[in-house]
Amino acid sequence: MTASTILQRLARTIEARKNADPSISYTAKLLNSSQDKVLKKIAEEAAETIMACKDNDREQIIYETADLWFHCLIMLTRHDISPEDILRELERREGISGIEEKLSRSQPNKTE
Repeated sequence: MTASTILQRLARTIEARKNADPSISYTAKLLNSSQDKVLKKIAEEAAETIMACKDNDREQIIYETADLWFHCLIMLTRHDISPEDILRELERREGISGIEEKLSRSQPNKTE
């Protein structure tokens, strides 16, 4: 099973939870909470991932990154953005120097 397949399946599950009862579904609870709550959760999970990295704890890095990705998928769902949208952007950037890509963002588009 590919990573994109797992992300797609998880995104579909999250989408399906939009109408679930928040009292019995953590995902529904987050989807129905304020954006700030979701963003704070992402920040918390990012911090935990960073700490796991600082501790050089491979298993915790995996565990915390999974939590981070899950909460990012919640955020994306709230904004009607699919994993495919993100994967397309990553694909667009593939093979482009990070420095070159960053410079292209800071320059206005030239029209001829």
